[in-house]
Amino acid sequence: MSTYEGSFRVWRGDTGGGELTDFTVAVNDGEVVLDVIHRLQATQAPDLAVRWNCKAGKCGSCSAEINGRPRLLCMTRMSVFDPAEVITVTPLRAFPVVRDLVTDVSFNYTKAREVPAFVPPKGVAPGEYRMAQIDVERSQEFRKCIECFLCQDTCHVVRDHEENKAAFAGPRFLMRVAELDMHPLDAAGDEGLDRKRTAQDEHGLGYCNITKCCTEVCPEHIKITDNALIPLKERAVDRKYDPLVWLGSRIRRRDS
Repeated sequence: MSTYEGSFRVWRGDTGGGELTDFTVAVNDGEVVLDVIHRLQATQAPDLAVRWNCKAGKCGSCSAEINGRPRLLCMTRMSVFDPAEVITVTPLRAFPVVRDLVTDVSFNYTKAREVPAFVPPKGVAPGEYRMAQIDVERSQEFRKCIECFLCQDTCHVVRDHEENKAAFAGPRFLMRVAELDMHPLDAAGDEGLDRKRTAQDEHGLGYCNITKCCTEVCPEHIKITDNALIPLKERAVDRKYDPLVWLGSRIRRRDS
């Protein structure tokens, strides 16, 4: 097994401020960035704060920025970098720093609570739900989300404009709205909830200009923009501006 001395620049600090600190750390074949961060903790910086859990790319805990790109520390292999390259590891820029590489991502949990949950259809008992396989497959893609919030971090609407956070849910939760809106068993409409309208008026769908940066950083390769956000935008526009759709929404359905 070959080993080389890698050059790292890691952000150290807390809510009061901080700076990038240079380290030289041993790197072995087959390792990921999280392995090196753990070795750095064990040998040089025992107080370095980093959030992680599964080390298998499924918990979403070890989100950070590596050379400016939002990534999972445990899924970024050292082999993708030149051994002579200085690797910069910084916390997620869109969220407040707690300490070192750990950020306060509570913004995302606040937005999650603002999305109304699935509304079960009336008269259908648990275990009696039936869906076409194609509908199962459509929503299953979005269920792969591991809540790493890399898409939230890279979205420039959140990342570059702090003032937008109050009115914008971000791609992860607009994807959740899209999933519920296309769910054939969601009876939100029967309860007076129009998910397309709320996506536009309450969750800030109009702020998204489909740059696809969220899709590019998703470790689960979910096509957030193409399969969730663009179709949701199209349905929202139809709902609001298409005269036939508008008229149809005003006609009350007769009870069978």
